[in-house]
Amino acid sequence: MQPPEEARPRPRQQSAFGAAFLSLLFPGLGHAYAHAWTRAIGFAAPALLLLALLFGVFLKMGAIGSAILVVANLGLILAGNLVALVYRAIAAIDAYRVVAFVNAQASGDGRLGRQTVRLNPISLAGLAAVCLVIAGTHAVVAKYGGAAQDIVSCIQDANCDASPIGSPNPSDGPASTDSPTPTLSLPPVGTTLPSTSPVPAWNHTERLNILLLGVDQRQGDTTFNTDTMIVVSIDPVTKNVAMFSLPRDTVNVPLPASAQGVFGSVYQGKINSLWLNARNRPDAFPGTGNARGFNALKETLGTLYHLNIQYYVMVNFQGFRQVVDTLGGVTIDVQNPVVDDKYPGDNGTDLRVYIPAGVQHMTGAQALIYARSRHGSNDFDRASRQQRMILSIREQTSPQAVLNNLQALLSTLKTSFKTDIPVDQLPALIQLSSQVNTSNIRSYVFSPPRFESQNYPISSNLFPNVALIRSTVLNAFKIDPKLEALRDAVAVEDGTIWVVNGSGKSGQANSLVAFLEYEGLAAVAQTQRPPATPATTVIKVYNGRETSLPATVALLQKVFGVQAQLVDDPNVTADIIVTTGRSTPTLTPPPGP
Repeated sequence: MQPPEEARPRPRQQSAFGAAFLSLLFPGLGHAYAHAWTRAIGFAAPALLLLALLFGVFLKMGAIGSAILVVANLGLILAGNLVALVYRAIAAIDAYRVVAFVNAQASGDGRLGRQTVRLNPISLAGLAAVCLVIAGTHAVVAKYGGAAQDIVSCIQDANCDASPIGSPNPSDGPASTDSPTPTLSLPPVGTTLPSTSPVPAWNHTERLNILLLGVDQRQGDTTFNTDTMIVVSIDPVTKNVAMFSLPRDTVNVPLPASAQGVFGSVYQGKINSLWLNARNRPDAFPGTGNARGFNALKETLGTLYHLNIQYYVMVNFQGFRQVVDTLGGVTIDVQNPVVDDKYPGDNGTDLRVYIPAGVQHMTGAQALIYARSRHGSNDFDRASRQQRMILSIREQTSPQAVLNNLQALLSTLKTSFKTDIPVDQLPALIQLSSQVNTSNIRSYVFSPPRFESQNYPISSNLFPNVALIRSTVLNAFKIDPKLEALRDAVAVEDGTIWVVNGSGKSGQANSLVAFLEYEGLAAVAQTQRPPATPATTVIKVYNGRETSLPATVALLQKVFGVQAQLVDDPNVTADIIVTTGRSTPTLTPPPGP
């Protein structure tokens, strides 16, 4: 008699919920758990390829560049988010079904045919929970993606009614600008211009020009003056960068042809009021509402500089303060102390401001004061501080700080920033920005006495030397930055120079005066002649003025190749006298464009 055959042990049952949970962590893991290798590879491969692609993009563009790429493709990402939701849910459900089927097969009683899959209610509840978690994660992505899309749309819509910013900070300045808007006598509104700006989009090969605007718009304000106007110009071939600042009190700026029938050939008001006066003139500039004001500034400054200014970026001063605070402040190397006894405080009161020279770490409020203070210095110094502030923020902004404060930054952007840069241009702009040489940026401030004249103290109006400004912009990337810095320093010193024709060559003194004025020197031709003709140029610096005019003396020595002589003579009222000689070269300024 044979002993009864022992029953073979049944395979260990696997958890269908466990398979679904593993697929929640990563598609294909649940199938690998069930030893369904073909399905595991099929579900995991697309996710692995996508992760590899994203990692490659991150390595190439960095954190900030990758974030910009996300912003530029929000619509595609939101659609992909929906596809990913369906894909992950199918992966989890399929892994659950595979394990349930395997369990049914393993528990069969030996009968032929397909075994019945019994579904455990508790296990089904777990599967439902897994699907809810998957749906929840993608719902969060959809929520923030939609919010980001709304913010981007509002930033790009000049007429978007964003919620007003918080209450004014007493240290930030007055509720209204201290540069009054003039009342202009304008003709009745005529034929409306097309709404599209005539300035072509950037083609990635020509110079990229972006107008940076700083405005003081407070809670409840519907209008503002543009008190900061900086054009950033980038050569995409050499990767060189130039920054052009125009003082807000500049008048008589040339206008484009479309606006001359309304305002005349030049804008007679201060340039910081053009946005306000152009906004309601559809017969002068293209666009609608606020966008027309921004188009007016782009086209007018483009006319002055002979540039195509493709885009603008506007920041509210309060938004600037909030961004600096959110990023943890900014460190500035203050080159000259800032002293202002009349910095406009809240309720019309004056505050005393003192920022010592040296490296300073500033909060948003302090950075705003540093950039805006003007009563203790001049427009040249103020514009230089603003350019230095922009560069410092750019260089010190870390990807980690941006990502850690992304929600706060996005909220500030919506309420305080405007731009017309298309989102599809953002990746190219970020790539170009990462390649530029920030250590050799050419900075130009078009202020008196070199680039503008002034009838102070009669008025604060500044009258531009249009030909010199255009010539400087045209040759911005050809001029030696060190020489340009020396010229700017000379303009600030504002020394008095007499030019005496000692060679007897007709018109030499007048020609030399024109050349020296191009170099930033205030020179005057004299009619008297020296008793004898010098062999070479003679430079005499009188009454100790070499201590207060070091840049001026250095530039004159560089131009004429001779050493200056120091002379004491109380009867001479000029700071420096230049006498031409037989070997003095014929110097003339370059022709304006």
